[in-house]
Amino acid sequence: MSQLHDARPLVLLGGMLADGSGEEIRPGNVLIHGDRIVTVGHFDLPADASIIDCTSLVVAPGFIDVHSHSDLQVLEGRREKLLQGVTSEVVGNCGFSAYPHGAHAAELRSFANGIFCGGDHWEWDTAGEYLADTGTEETVASVYSLIGHGSLRVAVAGNRMDALEEPLLASMEQKLAEAFEQGAIGFSTGLMYAPGSGAPASELERLCSVVAAHDKIYCTHMRDYGFYLLEAVDEQIRLAERTGCRLQISHLQAVGRPNRELNDRALECIEAAHERGVDVAFDCYPYIAGSTVMTQLLPQWALQGGTAGMLTLLAAPTQRARMEEEMLGSIANTWDELFVSAVGSERNAHAVGKSLEELGELRQQRPADVIFDLLLEERGQVNVLEFNQSEENLRRNLNHPLAIIISDGFYVKGRPHPRLHGTFPELLGNLCRDRQWMPLATAIHKITGLPSSRFGIAERGFLRAGYLADVTVFDPATIRSRATYTNPEQSPEGVHYVFREGRSLLEPASPA
Repeated sequence: MSQLHDARPLVLLGGMLADGSGEEIRPGNVLIHGDRIVTVGHFDLPADASIIDCTSLVVAPGFIDVHSHSDLQVLEGRREKLLQGVTSEVVGNCGFSAYPHGAHAAELRSFANGIFCGGDHWEWDTAGEYLADTGTEETVASVYSLIGHGSLRVAVAGNRMDALEEPLLASMEQKLAEAFEQGAIGFSTGLMYAPGSGAPASELERLCSVVAAHDKIYCTHMRDYGFYLLEAVDEQIRLAERTGCRLQISHLQAVGRPNRELNDRALECIEAAHERGVDVAFDCYPYIAGSTVMTQLLPQWALQGGTAGMLTLLAAPTQRARMEEEMLGSIANTWDELFVSAVGSERNAHAVGKSLEELGELRQQRPADVIFDLLLEERGQVNVLEFNQSEENLRRNLNHPLAIIISDGFYVKGRPHPRLHGTFPELLGNLCRDRQWMPLATAIHKITGLPSSRFGIAERGFLRAGYLADVTVFDPATIRSRATYTNPEQSPEGVHYVFREGRSLLEPASPA
């Protein structure tokens, strides 16, 4: 990290201020001293101040990505989010957190590495340990963590998917409370991922009661986003009503062409709950395609025994037939909408970028057998890109007043989703400027002030006197994502400066 302006005050002069509130963008200046914003608006310039001319540029709070899967990469100095203007990330989403491991560190890594793109050597047993390691000045973004239900369940019970006995449930409650006391800002579930998918409603209710008692947030990757989207939304709303917890529905969408009319009905359910007092909101990313691990396509009972158990079942013809029958009844996508994005070995590197339909033709197999054999050959290490929803539904969700905009980005050993490199410039450039989907001030509010308020991220998200000096400066005329589905690892354009706590993390390159 560079310290561009030493100990002198810094003035961002003559920019267009988007203060994070969603109010109209206005001209003005920002005075920063040390790690804090001193004043915003019009003021006499300090005689000893350094000046950055921000004429024609937008000065905004640093962007906050509240749905990230960079749990390991935040420790590696990776700059993909920084180049987009992100200064804070919330990790631990969808039931996957890097802690606790209890007596099951290897099982936790096996469970989470498909999302974390991790190896065999990471392990933290508490939120305190993890947050201590991610809370240093060397970390590019400020890191906030949810504790993941799947990780918590693995820590106390391994890969079991059945109902847990009372001592194990009590241990989960205790570890959850300890994580909150050590700094975790919330709890997440991944109810489409084993072993969390095996949790009964009573288990979730007990854990969400702990969330409510500590006034934290509960974020959920629900049980279904396709044929049973409405039932999944209803389950989570009823859970929030019974426990009093704050509910955040992750990456809301209606998956599959047959289910697109469910999107509006899901919004109506959320709106009705909000009107009767349930503290519920949701988030979404600005792309019609999503990405996940290929094992999510399987019936989750197939993952009862972890990777080893899954491989045993995949090698048994009778079990494959049973899996196929259930899988074909649950997948809402067509085979030409599902693409391999990453594999664990060079053996199948040729499959990256190809749809399951194409691979079926190349391998002279039915697409279901392509899934089973790829998982066998790669020992479960396969990621997929899924074209899930319509642009009409995407636009409606992004614009909803209860919506926060996120990346849901994660790293893969192959071709990542373009959201990892492009989410925020895609929103501000293509969707706001070029396609006029929403006002620029509204979009900035959905990635700054709104997420900071919703997730309890103090002193960030707004350009306000006394707040930490997390600031992103960009050119509204040129900001854009260059990341595409076929070439996703391209840096964006138009972000000029990024400051975190007053320290310069990004600035224009000096002329040669």
